[in-house]
Amino acid sequence: MNTAATQQREPSVWPTLQAHDAPGLIGFLVGTVGFLRTAVYEDGGRVAHAQLDWPEGGGVMLGSYNPDSTARCLQPGTFGAYVVTDRVDDLYERLQTAGVTMVREIEDQPYGSREFAIADPEGNKWSFGTYRGELRPADATRLGRGTA
Repeated sequence: MNTAATQQREPSVWPTLQAHDAPGLIGFLVGTVGFLRTAVYEDGGRVAHAQLDWPEGGGVMLGSYNPDSTARCLQPGTFGAYVVTDRVDDLYERLQTAGVTMVREIEDQPYGSREFAIADPEGNKWSFGTYRGELRPADATRLGRGTA
């Protein structure tokens, strides 16, 4: 039995986005930003589904934009994500050197995070920083719901 094929992932949230040029966006996110190409499924020359994992945890799913399926598809360029990384300065330098469009320069935030933001070739905004979120209250974790 192949151990890698039988591993279970922890439950998580998977942001999704659509692209006019899904192969190009996948190439940018993998080759320039540093996501891992985990799966890409094509259907008739279009990307039906792609899974890109962030090396430090989490990931995104994306596919080719289909204007005939507005119930499932977002307009390209309308996506935004915050990606947690412990190597924010190294990533910033690498992306700046690669000529990536910076939306917000790197800086320390009043809440303790160090972060910056870029635009991908489709116009989506990607923020990268050290902020991992606040700890959940013990009762919210136990009850399986957040606080309102």
